[in-house]
Amino acid sequence: MIEINVAEIIKESDSKFLKSLPNFVIKLITKLVKQDELNFLLNKYAEYEGVELLAKYKEYFDITIDVDGLENLPDNGKCFFVANHPFGFIDGLVLTNIVGQKYGRLKAIGNNVFNFAPNLQSMIASVNVFGKNQRENFIALEKVYNSDVPITHFPFGLVSRIHKCKIQDKYWNKSFVTKAISAQRNVVPIRFFGRNSSLFYFIYLLRRLLGIKINLELVLLPRELFRKKGGTIKVSIGKMIPYQDFDKSRSHKEWAEKIRSDVYNMKKE
Repeated sequence: MIEINVAEIIKESDSKFLKSLPNFVIKLITKLVKQDELNFLLNKYAEYEGVELLAKYKEYFDITIDVDGLENLPDNGKCFFVANHPFGFIDGLVLTNIVGQKYGRLKAIGNNVFNFAPNLQSMIASVNVFGKNQRENFIALEKVYNSDVPITHFPFGLVSRIHKCKIQDKYWNKSFVTKAISAQRNVVPIRFFGRNSSLFYFIYLLRRLLGIKINLELVLLPRELFRKKGGTIKVSIGKMIPYQDFDKSRSHKEWAEKIRSDVYNMKKE
């Protein structure tokens, strides 16, 4: 049986702040992250893995994917499929579904939260976005980069927040450009249209106002996931960018910013 136990996770964490939380706060967090619903979902499809599991999750959440530009997915899947990250979980589910349906396999660059879902681990290339990566993680990632398996990636690394009065990724890390060049991977830009609830952004603004550095709003991401149940997710896929295009006319950081800007300029047909 697969089980997420929030209280145990907090107890075993490296965070002094989390370990200092009183029991009533931990119980509140347990409800906010929808521990029971997540455990039900993980166990309902425990016998499935990889792309097959993604299809089951899509079916469970009854998601309609309204996508433009499927013809822009190249025959050769040795690409970075990079996208903005407005939702948290559901955009990851949709992105991996789109790529998985086309190529039958993939690796998703994801943070170590997915370690709590063992039947997803076969398709996750884990990155610790909240701390230092172990040397073995770097070695494993390099092997993934240099393989021919399709890779999905959210270059911001975090869920979109309010930036310059808009809900958007603040920036994109340049690593996907660097690795595209070194591993000879093309890049396929993808845009998700939509946003999380007003409560998510209110908590973000409030904790910024109070000077709280811990991303408290992340606790709401499972709630945002279940709020999307039965909904429609709109996506646009842009034209593939050959890795040879990343010449020295721009730095890797500037190339990443250009692609991010181009993604946000995509329109829904």
